Amino acid sequence: MPADGSGAGPRRLRLTDVQATSPTRTEALLAVAILGLVAAAIATEDAPTSRAALAGGFGVGLAGLLLVARRWTVPALLATAAGILGYYALELPPVGVAAPAAAILYVAAQRGRVVPAAAVGGSLLAVSVAARLVEGDDISVVIGAGLGSEAALILAVIALGDAVRNRRSLRVTLARQAASAAEERRREAARQVEAERLRIAREVHDTLGHTMSVVTLQSAVAREALADAEPERAEAALAAIHSVSGSAMAELRATLGTLRREPGPREPAPGFTQLRTLIEGVRRGGLPVDLRLDGSVDALPTVVGSTVYRIVQEALTNVLRHAQATRATVTIRATPARLSVEVVDDGRGSTGRTAVETGQGLRGMSERVALLGGTLDAGETADGGFRVSVHLPLAGVAA
Repeated sequence: MPADGSGAGPRRLRLTDVQATSPTRTEALLAVAILGLVAAAIATEDAPTSRAALAGGFGVGLAGLLLVARRWTVPALLATAAGILGYYALELPPVGVAAPAAAILYVAAQRGRVVPAAAVGGSLLAVSVAARLVEGDDISVVIGAGLGSEAALILAVIALGDAVRNRRSLRVTLARQAASAAEERRREAARQVEAERLRIAREVHDTLGHTMSVVTLQSAVAREALADAEPERAEAALAAIHSVSGSAMAELRATLGTLRREPGPREPAPGFTQLRTLIEGVRRGGLPVDLRLDGSVDALPTVVGSTVYRIVQEALTNVLRHAQATRATVTIRATPARLSVEVVDDGRGSTGRTAVETGQGLRGMSERVALLGGTLDAGETADGGFRVSVHLPLAGVAA
């Protein structure tokens, strides 16, 4: 059974349970104080040995109840009240009412039993007053003979115990909040690290994927040209490989620079202004690409421009790798509220493409578009080609 007697089922005793119900140094000192109070009363009255022994046993009993009050608070409280009443019924050396009860009332209030503590304290005072009136004492004498000070002592120890409890509860709450905040900061840091890892993975995938597609295509052209004794054509293909490789190295340097521990200047990620250079590189790779612009794109937010660049790069890379296309068209339409990007090729659509071929690139594009709250649609065209269509909102995007 639980220590609080709530009637819940059996549970394993934990170290915190033992600590919460074990007597503290404060309770031990209060127990010693009770023994001292009774001893002083016995010495003052110079009581016979039998009465002194009985009073001493009372003191030991009160001290013992105090030491178990953290585990059995209300039973110890009631037993203390009964003991005090029995003490005076036996006409043992007077020790007051509030003084011997003060310690247990303090512990009870500290354990959250303020109402039972107040009820017991008030009952002891009421019984004390009633007993003296029955004995024939004048009411003015009874009230004036320390009743006010005893009532004040009872109220003070209950208030002190409750204040200590509230203070400890506040400390526990603040500690839990601090731990929760620290855990949330740790989770947020982990989320940021994961987001940065995915961003870098996308950047590396886009850069290397495009570059290797051009290199593969142009190396085949160069080999064919050398076999056909066409040095000028081979030289042009090798120049295209050199150009796209240099661009890829610059982009990788900027991307991997984000992994450096020390702060420092970093090259900006490619954006809309580099789009024509990208398309020109694809053209040199052997794929004719038409670029159509509709609307003003001069003031595009940086993040939108970078996303458009990567979308077009990945779409054209897929065309080079898998589509067997003879031509591609990139159409960009800009309005004050939205930017649309469409990449269409005349290749083999998705019929001959595997899930890996289409899935990896499309997933990367979808992630980029989703970060800006946009939409992406990809699929075959009516004439058998493939279309990638993206719509990005411009309203509310920071420049």
